[in-house]
Amino acid sequence: MHRIQWFDQQIRESRYPNSSQLAEKFEISKRQAQRDIEYMNITLRAPLAYIAKHRGYMYEEQTYILPHLYMTEDEKRILQFLIHRYRQYDYDNADAANRVAYLLERFTDAEDDSSHNRLPVFEFNPKLMQTVLLLSDAMKTERAVDILYEGERLHIFPVKFESRYNIDYIVSYCEQNQKQRMLRLGAIEQIEIAEQSKRNNGVMPVKAYPIDEPWRPIQQPFTAKIQLMQQPGPSWGGFTARPAANSSDLYEIEFYDTEAFLRHLMTSSWSALLAPKWLREKLHARCGSIMNRLNGEEDE
Repeated sequence: MHRIQWFDQQIRESRYPNSSQLAEKFEISKRQAQRDIEYMNITLRAPLAYIAKHRGYMYEEQTYILPHLYMTEDEKRILQFLIHRYRQYDYDNADAANRVAYLLERFTDAEDDSSHNRLPVFEFNPKLMQTVLLLSDAMKTERAVDILYEGERLHIFPVKFESRYNIDYIVSYCEQNQKQRMLRLGAIEQIEIAEQSKRNNGVMPVKAYPIDEPWRPIQQPFTAKIQLMQQPGPSWGGFTARPAANSSDLYEIEFYDTEAFLRHLMTSSWSALLAPKWLREKLHARCGSIMNRLNGEEDE
């Protein structure tokens, strides 16, 4: 847009700019400069006319004005969220993702924050975006957050974001069990920044606590076939979901962390778990263990 605005100004000053001058001014190729001129003509509907006598362009209609480019605050927040995700992507094609972040950043003046790191690209999810924005604000202001996580209400101090094989977490200090925990972002059902609680009151030596969340380095996702009561959209509780063929209520759900997915199955509504068999067996054993404890029996 800087190049287009410069080109427009040159026309209005009757300097008859051309692709060679544009390329020299901004140190780009002549081919790219010609694309900019085509963009003005086709997309911005600029009434450009090439004047052979002056070897440059002018407007056939002097009343033409470049369209104003503005962005609402909501649009800026969405772009800042996407910049944050693309900048910290460190899987395949990371260089291309970082270039996308750089280009988006030029539209929003977003600031880099190295504490919010290692978050991968994923489909746009307004609820998840709001969760990340609130957690980011809490980290910047060193405030506590009240959340509803897998049916459990927690009072946490968010520390940093983490991503492990396409699952996004918030590393946080949990007051209930006096430990650091990794909480899956997609499993946070409700979130609210606490009014009074501050992290800098000396009660939270963050690095002194071990992270209470096991994980495995799994390269490819597992896929579960689940019959759901309601259409989940592109994700089901933060897990990628897609409709199975020839069925209106059967979905294929991708997951990497078996423990996280088992916890989600035990706190969510669904009709039937059809596959894989080993996951059914794990869930059956987990439920059996809970029933044994409720009945005062020891696990086998």
